[in-house]
This record gives sequence, C-alpha cells and structure tokens, in this order.
Amino acid sequence: MKLKKGDNIVVITGKNKGKTGKIVKLLPKKDRVVVEGVNKVTRHVKKTPQKPGQKVEFEAPMHISNVMLMDPESKKRTRVGYKVEKTDKGTKKTRISKKTNKVI
Repeated sequence: MKLKKGDNIVVITGKNKGKTGKIVKLLPKKDRVVVEGVNKVTRHVKKTPQKPGQKVEFEAPMHISNVMLMDPESKKRTRVGYKVEKTDKGTKKTRISKKTNKVI
C-alpha cells in the first residue's frame, strides 16, 4: 500500500467527496482505510440490563481507491511515487509526491 497510517488524504469520490482527514487505520487485506472524521455511520445498540440502548457513531472503512494523498506543500491531491537511492549499506526507497517531486 502506498498510503501509511497518519497520512493526510482527500476523498475523491462518493458521498464524502472533497473531505480531508488523517488515516487512523489500514486494512491491507481488504484494500480499505479508516479516515478520521470521514464516512461516519450510526449503529443502534440494543439495551441490556446493565446499559441503556444508544446510538453509536463511528468511522467506517472505505476503499483505498476512493482516497488520494494530500501534498503537504500545495495542499492538493497527488499520486505517490518512489525514489530509490543507492547508499553504502544498500538501497533506500523513499516516497515522493508526483506533483512536486518532494519527499513525503
């Protein structure tokens, strides 16, 4: 996955299009991400003898193809590329922004 936990992203399609947030959790086997404050859903929890019934609101996972990384400089969405550099210990792979060619 090209996105990492803690990255700032922009939603590019769906009911939350245009919203931004930080990645809270990655689900790589399902190709999904959980984004802070985006794709909120409500679940109704039944009452029990110990607790009353309530509505619980939380962020649902969304498909990774619906989000793009936000460039830290221009604050616009960008694709992620990689730059491989040779060092004395081997090779080093770093993520770069395709728009600005800067390290993310």
